[in-house]
Amino acid sequence: MTSLADEARIVFDNLTDRGAGLFHPNLRLGVAGLSRAGKTVFITSLVHNLVHGGRLPLFEAQSSGRIRRAFLEEQPDDAVPRFQYEEHLRAVLTDRLWPQSTRAISELRLTIEFESASGWSRFFSAGKLSVDIVDYPGEWLLDLPLIDKSFEDFSRESLERARLPSRAAIARPFLDLVEGLDLHAPADEPTSLRLASTFADYLRACRADRTALSTLPPGRFLMPGDLEGSPALTFAPLPLEAGTLYEKGSFGALHARRYEAYKTVVVKPFFREHFARLDRQILLIDALQAINAGPEAVRDLELALSDILSCFRPGRSSWLGSFLTRRIDRILVAATKADHLHRGDHQKLENIVRRLVQDAMTRANFSGAQTDVIAMAAIRATREASVSDRGETLPVIVGTPIHGEEIGGERFDGDTETAIFPGDLPDDPGRLLRDTKPAANRQPPVSFVRFRPPRLERTEDGLLLSLPHIRLDRALQFLIGDRLA
Repeated sequence: MTSLADEARIVFDNLTDRGAGLFHPNLRLGVAGLSRAGKTVFITSLVHNLVHGGRLPLFEAQSSGRIRRAFLEEQPDDAVPRFQYEEHLRAVLTDRLWPQSTRAISELRLTIEFESASGWSRFFSAGKLSVDIVDYPGEWLLDLPLIDKSFEDFSRESLERARLPSRAAIARPFLDLVEGLDLHAPADEPTSLRLASTFADYLRACRADRTALSTLPPGRFLMPGDLEGSPALTFAPLPLEAGTLYEKGSFGALHARRYEAYKTVVVKPFFREHFARLDRQILLIDALQAINAGPEAVRDLELALSDILSCFRPGRSSWLGSFLTRRIDRILVAATKADHLHRGDHQKLENIVRRLVQDAMTRANFSGAQTDVIAMAAIRATREASVSDRGETLPVIVGTPIHGEEIGGERFDGDTETAIFPGDLPDDPGRLLRDTKPAANRQPPVSFVRFRPPRLERTEDGLLLSLPHIRLDRALQFLIGDRLA
């Protein structure tokens, strides 16, 4: 995964973190997820509920009254942008709009002062824990499996996926380019740029709602930032001949070199400086989008999750060993947007995600890490109700669909509240992987639209209540509850 020099830098960074932690206990929580899974919403709701004393009955330190206060402090890493909590909260509360997706790495320090559950510990001093929340684009996760892959492996896997039935039409412009290319010919920059941009167009089309595919590396092709147009992002997978040596300056050699530069310049620094310093990890996924897109999208999500989880450093270190090697000792996989389903389907959603990650989670458990899967909504945008339809009572969800959303031929105006029957998930998760019906004949198991954030309730005294949620308290208890004991 990394070189000796990378490991030495990781140890140095870890020693620095642990040394500071002796005087100011802290925990680094990674918040990651694939596109549109709700990372920004999760962090915003987490902070708001802790700072404002939200309703968190399953978060023991809060429900027992042991948390004295929670507040934001200056983050420890000066070179990392601050997570814009106040701006995101204003979008949710005032504008009732979902905040913009994560486009770069950011960080926020939330400090919690609490009373220990142990009388002996309370005798010495009040407890204090700083949670350093590290947020990064889900697209960057897709790059981590590349560290151990050669350009030949990357090219073979990428082209095999591009030729799959569900991708072939989308990938046709790119496939036509590479299939007509002489890899031994001297490379020229205009052709390389056209190859890279056409490949990026194909990846973006795969990510669209109707396909909802997840295995789309390299991640920076989807979100290039300030690297757009650089040589490190000007390459594409090529139909290499196994064991063939491509002469310097040829298309085969140039794109292989730029692929290795991408790993050196982009992927390894992210892994070394951020990913390898995490203590706990929550991985958010939008499983409902994949379910609606069909079996291939579900299988693709399963593959992406397996690749991503294999890159974590799970395990439990000894007290002394933790100063040298940081291990992620708790991993939570959260299926978001549970508020798009009636509560009767929440357990089914958990079972589906557990089925998708079971092999990777088993490997993590063997290394000593604790793992769990939940269905949650960091901000609950709907409420549940029942309606009668031709003598039958149907469980529905009620909320305000976003302007322009459409279901069953009805287009919503963004202001009108409506009741929607979302459908039912199957009891057997395997059905979602085995369905072989043509896409035109397939009926999605659930139908959903995007809802606006809710209007917050007020108390009789006019105080604004905290953001409603589904199982955010359970997530908090798993991720940090033991550190507040």
